[in-house]
This record gives sequence, C-alpha cells and structure tokens, in this order.
Amino acid sequence: MKRARQLVVLVMAFVLASCAGTPDNSVEAKRKQLTDYKKQRLDLETKIAELEKELDANSEVKYVNVKALALEPRLFEHFVEVTGKVEADQEVNVSPEGSGKIIDILVREGQHVQKGTVLANLNTDMLDQSIAEAKIGLELAQTTFDRQKNLWDQKIGSELQFLQAKSNKESMERRLESLQAQKEMAVIKSPVDGVVDVIFQKKGEIASPQFPFAKVVNISRIKIYGDVAESYLTKVKTDNPVSISFPAISRNTEARITQIGNYIDPNNRTFRIRLDLSNPDGMIKPNMIAILKIRDYVSESAFVVPSLLIKSDFRGKYTYVVDESDPIKRARKVYVTTGVSANNLTEVTEGLGANMKVISEGFDQVIDGSAVHI
Repeated sequence: MKRARQLVVLVMAFVLASCAGTPDNSVEAKRKQLTDYKKQRLDLETKIAELEKELDANSEVKYVNVKALALEPRLFEHFVEVTGKVEADQEVNVSPEGSGKIIDILVREGQHVQKGTVLANLNTDMLDQSIAEAKIGLELAQTTFDRQKNLWDQKIGSELQFLQAKSNKESMERRLESLQAQKEMAVIKSPVDGVVDVIFQKKGEIASPQFPFAKVVNISRIKIYGDVAESYLTKVKTDNPVSISFPAISRNTEARITQIGNYIDPNNRTFRIRLDLSNPDGMIKPNMIAILKIRDYVSESAFVVPSLLIKSDFRGKYTYVVDESDPIKRARKVYVTTGVSANNLTEVTEGLGANMKVISEGFDQVIDGSAVHI
C-alpha cells in the first residue's frame, strides 16, 4: 500500500514539472490538461487497486469460528392447541315421577350406586289406603263377575248384567294398576350406574318432578369438548390423534377425535370436536380444563432448522451454510422457501438438502464468502 502511494506522488510531481515547462493559459489547453490528469488518475487508481488486491491475497486469512448443523430428513409435525372442557359420560339430575314428602333417604353423597338402586322413598299413606280400597272393590267385582258368568254360561240371566259385571271388574283392575303405578313413582331410583354426587333435598321436604332430588354422575368414562378455529376445518379429521394434558393434576394422555361438529359458531367462528376417554381412577373430573394438541400437519422426511437461523432481506428468506468445495471452508448465503413452523423449528421445503451443514452458532458474525472454522 505504501509503495502505491509513493508511485502516485512521483507521477504527479513529474506531471506538474512538465506542465510548468510549457505554460499555456488558453482555455483549450487547460481543458486538455484536465482530461489528461483525469486519465492519469484513473490509471493510477487501477494500479493501486491491483496492488492492494495483490497485497490482500498475500495476507493471512481471517477465520470465523462457527458451529454447524448437518441436515438429515426427519419426521416433522405441527399441532393446533385448543382448550377443552371435561364432561361426565353420564350426569343425571334425578327427580321423582310423583310428588310427596320424603320419608327415607337411603344413600349418601359419594356413594356408588347401580342403575335401579333406590335413593329415597316418598310418603304413600294416601296411596296405600286407596290401594286397599281398590283391592276390596276388585274382590267384590270379581265375585260378581264370576257369578254372572256362571249364570250366563247356563243361559240364565241377561247379557246386559253379564257385560256390566265384566266391565266393573276390568275397571277395578285398571284402577288398582294405576294406584300401584303411582306408588312406584314414590320410589326415587337411580337411572344410571355412577356416584351420588349431590343430594339436593332433605328428609321431610316435599319432592316433586319439577325439582331434582339428587345428581348421579358416571365418570368411569368422560367426554372432552374443544372449539377449533374454522380455518382448520379441512385439516382436523375424525380419528386424528390428540395429545391431552390436564394441568390441575399434571397428567398427560392420548386420545383420538370421536366426533367433529357440523356447525360453525357465528360468535367465534369455531367448530366443536369431541374426544372419549377412559377414566378408571376417577381423577379426571367434570368441568376440568384440558389442553388439546391436535396434529394438523405431518411430513415423514422434512428438512428442519431452528427458526432463528432463518433470516430475511429484500430478496426473501435465507440462511448460511458451510461451503466445503475449496480447501478454505466458507459461509454461503442460501435463499430458502419455508413451510410450517412449530416449537421454534421451521420446515425448509426448498433450498436445502441432505448432508448440507447449516451454520447454527456464529451465523450473525459471517457474510457470504466469510472463511469459517468449524
């Protein structure tokens, strides 16, 4: 560099000395001199650039220490995360079929019951009295009918008397059946297998069909509902695998989508999905929050890099790879096309290939062509 500057000074001194020897103050002469000077300057700048290039070529190469990630095709998945709500497979508010005072409560809260288990009894004193009267009336009607039938069989008596006796007997039979059915309604039974979760009423209170007596739930199996944005409608399918986590009990499990709703909620533009899950220990409770991770994309052989390694400029997205084609390894800027991102990883669909080495550390210290040391 110093040698080049000395050469410039000597040439300029020679030019000035030459000009001083042949003075010409005309405008044309000055213009000619200016043109000559510019040409000489251009020649000098060219020589200077050549000398600098020669000196740089002979100088020591500066390396940037980097780490690189060797690319291999791998499985890549993307998940949609939504919040789900747990519901019991069976949750029933049990009410009596008839009205009456509660005289016995035969279960307690938390007790396991089977379908048909008697939960409580209502007072049936009035019904019992009516049933007793109906039985007496039926007994009399039966006796009358039997006598009239015997007479009728012997062609004695009128047909009208026989038919009246028959009608009276059948009427009393129906009345007795009705009263006995009413008495059955005074017995409150569980309609499902499950656990008595809540008893709403106490002994001595009046029960009626309008008010629930107890709640029975069966959580040996549960249902989980979640609302998914309509933009995923073509990607979320029945039988898709779903990862489920229950933050409240620190439990993770897997299930598959059982049902996809056929209705888009106009308020939040979502559709509903349902999952069925076994809950043998009963730890998962109704109304518990569940986090659902639904797989909506999968590639069996994707080239994946950390998302922070993907940069952008006016031409598009790029990353740096190691070029090992020369003895000196160099960083090369490679423009890429990206796909789906998940968990701070991005799939590269174009621009990268197997066994290419992507600079993973030191990428912010290199430019295209930088000498690197791995």
